[in-house]
Amino acid sequence: QVQLVESGGGLVQPGGSLRLSCVASGSIFSINAMGWYRQAPGKQRELVALINTGGTTNYVDSVKGRFTISRDNAKNTVYLQMNSLKPEDTAVYYCTCNRLGYTYWGQGTQVTVSS
Repeated sequence: QVQLVESGGGLVQPGGSLRLSCVASGSIFSINAMGWYRQAPGKQRELVALINTGGTTNYVDSVKGRFTISRDNAKNTVYLQMNSLKPEDTAVYYCTCNRLGYTYWGQGTQVTVSS
């Protein structure tokens, strides 16, 4: 079992920044890809960004150039730096990881972009 705990969400004005963090604990050996999904009210959950153990990243087109995913393998932590935030980025953000073919999810953290 892997436990994922997110932090760093909150309320921010358009154009502002937030940094999300997610710490993995438990059976963390053999975790490969880690990343972030989000789900806005009335919409399906969508992939935001992924990073593998080698540091290769993948982003949804709507956040390219604004969001940066990074990973500290020694701390079992993945980060999502979000800049130039827009109201359409408002969602619950979920941390995820894949281990031995199984996907684990965090509880989610709310990000609200509003003036």
